Amino acid sequence: MQTVNQTSKIKPADRLASVSEYYFSKKLKEVAQMNAEGKDVISLGIGSPDMPPSETTIQTLCQEAQNPDGHGYMPYVGIPELRRSFAGWYRKWYGVELNPNTEIQPLIGSKEGILHVTLAFVNPGEQVLVPNPGYPTYTSLSKILGAEVINYNLKEENGWMPDFDELEKMDMSRVKLMWTNYPNMPTGANATPELYARLVDFARRKDIVIVNDNPYSFILNDNPLSILSVPGAKDCCIEFNSMSKSHNMPGWRIGMLASNADFVQWILKVKSNIDSGMFRAMQLAAATALEAEQDWYNGNNTNYRNRRHLAGEIMKALGCTYDEKQVGMFLWGKIPDTCTDVEELTERVLHKARVFITPGFIFGSNGKRYIRISLCCKDHKLEEALRRIREME
Repeated sequence: MQTVNQTSKIKPADRLASVSEYYFSKKLKEVAQMNAEGKDVISLGIGSPDMPPSETTIQTLCQEAQNPDGHGYMPYVGIPELRRSFAGWYRKWYGVELNPNTEIQPLIGSKEGILHVTLAFVNPGEQVLVPNPGYPTYTSLSKILGAEVINYNLKEENGWMPDFDELEKMDMSRVKLMWTNYPNMPTGANATPELYARLVDFARRKDIVIVNDNPYSFILNDNPLSILSVPGAKDCCIEFNSMSKSHNMPGWRIGMLASNADFVQWILKVKSNIDSGMFRAMQLAAATALEAEQDWYNGNNTNYRNRRHLAGEIMKALGCTYDEKQVGMFLWGKIPDTCTDVEELTERVLHKARVFITPGFIFGSNGKRYIRISLCCKDHKLEEALRRIREME
């Protein structure tokens, strides 16, 4: 007897029509298929650190995981040890004082935080300002949650900084949040005290909340900065930070946000209805990682600096140009005028040289003439990628 498909009349929620599957989710399936066929693709796509956390971090995790009393549910606000460590980290490296009890909220990664903050601040139909180019999740999650996305331009001629003259002319009456991300991904533009001061002033005058996503400030950057160092910033700003990039812990899913006590409490109201606290041993290990001294960060950056040189050679082999002052774990380059389309270039590199490079259009229309190379790849793999590209037909 033939079985009737009982799901034929079931449809997904309307909100799914506003977004597509994440680019890397789709593309990495294709790369995995090519690898299954024996093509040995070198991926220079995503920014997933391939180096381990500090040795003491791993030791703490292993030791604490042995505790028979440490496997239960954890507080939604995170354990005190982790909150105090985040506060100490901000004091030591950013010169920012945070109350660990009321002004810090640990997160299961920054992507989770984007969801919680949007739910806490933005009603359906209200607007959010999203950078172009920018992290695609700012746009996709906003759309899923019914917010209207308004792009603001970041352009090379402005050093990939917001055009405040352009912003002043925009109607802000329905805008609730403005997403910023410095040091910037994908462009590598670094933050400055002047930029942060202007953003805080803009937020206060326009009655909006700036959410600064700040996971890259320890990568190839001698002067980590926080928007919360600006006087009065906590009144109108939220800052995300993450252990994924700065401490080589992407799979651990440990991040945080900091702001004033009211904002943190509103976000907690959302978060506590969606997820639970992280495994206690992981939180204690993260607290250990935050105690790292300058020499640990220096060692990390020695590796990134070597890789950055090789990524620059790949850019040159492809005829691309780039700004030497970039920071962070990617290299962002402009494709040559002789190339008609960035995806044409990245697809040719993928299928001819078996090297996956990210096309800039996935970050917005202002990225359509750019490519991004991840530095999360061993030196010998980068050297092999360079050789293949140089030999590409």
